[in-house]
Amino acid sequence: MPDNLVIVESPAKAKTIQKFLGNDYKVMSSYGHIRDLHKKDFSIDIDNGFEPIYEIPSDKKALVADLKKAAKQAKTVWLASDEDREGEAISWHLYEVLGLKPENTKRIVFHEITKPAIVEAIKHPRAIDINLVNAQQARRVLDRIVGFELSPVLWKKIKPALSAGRVQSVAVRLIAEREKEIRNFKSEPYYRVTSTMQPEGSQASVAAELNTRLKTHDQAVAFLKACRTARFTVGAVTVKPVKKSPAPPFTTSTLQQEAARKLGFSVSQTMRVAQSLYESGLITYMRTDSLNLSNLALGAIGNEIETTLGKQYLKIRKYHTTSKGAQEAHEAIRPTAIAHRDIEGTAQEKKLYNLIWKRTIASQMADAELERTTVDIAVSNRPEHFTATGEVINFDGFLKVYIESTDADATPADMHTLPPMTTGKGMMARDVTATQRFTQQPARYTEASLVRTLEELGIGRPSTYAPTISTIQARGYVEKGESKGTKRDYEVMMLAGDKIETTRKSELTGAEKGKLLPTDVGMVVNDFLMQYFPSILDYNFTAKVENEFDEIAEGKEVWNNEIGKFYKKFHPDIEKVSALRLEHKVGERVLGNDPKTGKPVSVKIGRFGPVVQLGSKDDDEKPQFASLQKDQSIETITLADALKLFEMPRNLGKFEDADVTVAIGRFGPYVKHNGKFVSIPKTMSPQSITLDEACRLIVDKRESEAKKVIATFAEEPELQVLNGRYGPYISYKKQNFKIPKGKDAAQLTLADVRAIVADESNATKSSARRAARAAATKKPAATKKPATRKKKAAKA
Repeated sequence: MPDNLVIVESPAKAKTIQKFLGNDYKVMSSYGHIRDLHKKDFSIDIDNGFEPIYEIPSDKKALVADLKKAAKQAKTVWLASDEDREGEAISWHLYEVLGLKPENTKRIVFHEITKPAIVEAIKHPRAIDINLVNAQQARRVLDRIVGFELSPVLWKKIKPALSAGRVQSVAVRLIAEREKEIRNFKSEPYYRVTSTMQPEGSQASVAAELNTRLKTHDQAVAFLKACRTARFTVGAVTVKPVKKSPAPPFTTSTLQQEAARKLGFSVSQTMRVAQSLYESGLITYMRTDSLNLSNLALGAIGNEIETTLGKQYLKIRKYHTTSKGAQEAHEAIRPTAIAHRDIEGTAQEKKLYNLIWKRTIASQMADAELERTTVDIAVSNRPEHFTATGEVINFDGFLKVYIESTDADATPADMHTLPPMTTGKGMMARDVTATQRFTQQPARYTEASLVRTLEELGIGRPSTYAPTISTIQARGYVEKGESKGTKRDYEVMMLAGDKIETTRKSELTGAEKGKLLPTDVGMVVNDFLMQYFPSILDYNFTAKVENEFDEIAEGKEVWNNEIGKFYKKFHPDIEKVSALRLEHKVGERVLGNDPKTGKPVSVKIGRFGPVVQLGSKDDDEKPQFASLQKDQSIETITLADALKLFEMPRNLGKFEDADVTVAIGRFGPYVKHNGKFVSIPKTMSPQSITLDEACRLIVDKRESEAKKVIATFAEEPELQVLNGRYGPYISYKKQNFKIPKGKDAAQLTLADVRAIVADESNATKSSARRAARAAATKKPAATKKPATRKKKAAKA
């Protein structure tokens, strides 16, 4: 055993660091936290200062045993987890559980996994920062209290298996309130007037737009009529030099936003790929609020720009972090080796690295210098005027490398120039067009725009954005989907010569893809929490809590005192709301009465999702229930649409002497025939599908399934050769086996198939034995007694 044991969080990081250190060092991974609060128990001692009760999960006991053994054999243990609150807590837990001593334990940190950074870190070890640990414990305990006390109230009042969280519930609130804004939005029409003009004596054309919107059809017609006899002349011509500066290097949130816009990555995907790049030593630490770049990095960037582009493109800049509660003393996210423009790796890794490289380089480049021309074109008989604009790039500067995207438009507008025009010069209008447009509803959130809003409000931290967005989708409160939109007619009036031609066109409005949409469950839970626990969902409260964590991290506040203040107000509210007796179930809407039976019809959240209820529990007959279809919502469904759901199941008739019925299940509408089920495609309505259409679906499914089966064997009924999505394979006793290359699936005999199954089974067993042996180095351990904080940790 080497004299030095280095413990990091991940095996990938351990592998990279081991390359840099000699034989005197052994690098091992803790695989994240080696202990945590129990998943199913509250695990907080309320009466003892909110002391967390930690345990080592069963799947980590073997790993902890290995780490203890290695720590005892080493002369010095180096705790090298990340330098943020979570990383500091990981080191503290290792110190406590492994029984380490101050005299032979050293804490080291680094912001990039390179040999110089690792060597420098070893030269400057420090003690475990117990303030950072306490800040992490405060966050963990507060989130556990909110989740464990609030979730049972949701189970009782709405439906089982729901959950609430301090940050996740605020994120759902943002999305739910945006949806309400959209539903309440009333679009108003207006007319946008444009013209293609030609300067006198020139063949060039100029695109111009009226400087104001016309509100009504009559106003638009009146303006076009005036243009028949109007003279158009050039008024003011303004030429302004414009400078554009580059965006700063990436922080966690800006990387998440830009990767979503430019690469189409989800927030969690971005963090996963960035983690891989960091652990491979290719980029600096990817969880950071900092815009700072080290002097070493600035020197390398400057050299790269001068060498490849020229000195005129270089402008060294020092950026300062302004985001709320920025806390981590890291660099911005940048490549560790600026000279490496390209890397080896997966396609996703290459794309993200390229984005980081370009943004880093551009941040230290000269401004782009443009010339912007604005021309006012007067209309002789009207007070309005047209405006034409153009831009010329005199020096591209940072634009040569990188252009920042926006949520509204991920691609920059095309630059265009204007022909020479002087004040008083006449213009000829080739055409004047008034196009009816409509005010736009607020845009739904994307993952990128939600991250930006959370950051602006001071809610959460870089490390929380990805798990928060994943959690609210996994819980079924929000889904990433698409809005089909609706068809809308609009009017276009064009003046060409003396004639005004009017045409009607149609467009799809409100269609969106990849946006975050609240589900019915999400809307109901949000309304309930807003009514009974408004402080938890208050944006200022959530941001204030983050600031308190910062105060704890700086040693200015005592963590359990802050938790105590919160609990004193929160717990009584929990008890009060839990005891409330509500007349209707939370989120329930009464739509009216069924005209045929007179029974009440209502919609609410049922055990398995949104349902329509016909009748009440007080009736002699049990109420009937029907699940809402995917495109229906409990907030917008009408009585007529709700009653249609009870027309199911429909009996369409007979096919092959068996009934064909149509019904709507939990996963959508389907046809049932002879004990088998066939999904009805979205293009067909379950209310109007005919017997012939249903029979076609049944036959199509049979043919599809017939093509799936290549061979069966009477001697082995469970053994089949099948056609799958990725080609032929063998299925046996609910297990799948690959068919070796070069083998014709259709020609395989029973003996051939048995041999393939036997060979793969033996290989799997051997692999399992190897994995079991390797698992001894991966798996962590637990002590039955909860470990408590020891005084020596602060001295470590």
